[in-house]
Amino acid sequence: KGPFRWVALSGDRKDLHRTDRLVAELFPEDEHLQRWIRLAQERVAFQGLPARICWLGQGERARFGCALNDLVKRGEVSAPVVIGRDHLDTGSVASPFRETEAMKDGSDAIADWAILNALLNTASGAGWVSFHHGGGVGIGNSLHAGQVSVADGSASAGRRLERVLTNDPGIGVARHADAGYPEALSAARRHAIRLPMRETGD
Repeated sequence: KGPFRWVALSGDRKDLHRTDRLVAELFPEDEHLQRWIRLAQERVAFQGLPARICWLGQGERARFGCALNDLVKRGEVSAPVVIGRDHLDTGSVASPFRETEAMKDGSDAIADWAILNALLNTASGAGWVSFHHGGGVGIGNSLHAGQVSVADGSASAGRRLERVLTNDPGIGVARHADAGYPEALSAARRHAIRLPMRETGD
């Protein structure tokens, strides 16, 4: 699982609360998510535009993103919703002193995966892709990519969201599968993520 952040561009907290209900309805079996949404509503004050973050896994991000787009399309919120994530997601960072410290295959500092993440999100149709360094461990000590997509209720936004929110976390599964992590290999099989670098007979 990884970070999924969304913002109600209307500025109306009622819109954000409607999206809270939506994520809770979509994933009723996720006890941590249910608890977090309840606590966030009670204890997290909005600063600026109403926003929320939670942790969702492969497949869940695309499902929720497309559901947000449908919510906008039906007029159940009064403006588009912007979707992003923490810039330090599983496939978007090379940070040898934190997120990618002691990678199983020794790829701690290899920045290729973060660059691939940015390029993949661009090709997938993200509205905004960024690439930067620092990430809480000091300038030059990490490289990381970010993406933001917009759920505006249109069919084309729905297609872009499906691609971005499948491929963005999917590259993280691929990165860790390539490094030999059994959990990632299992997730790749479960979600039908192709891993060309692990295929034989080429």
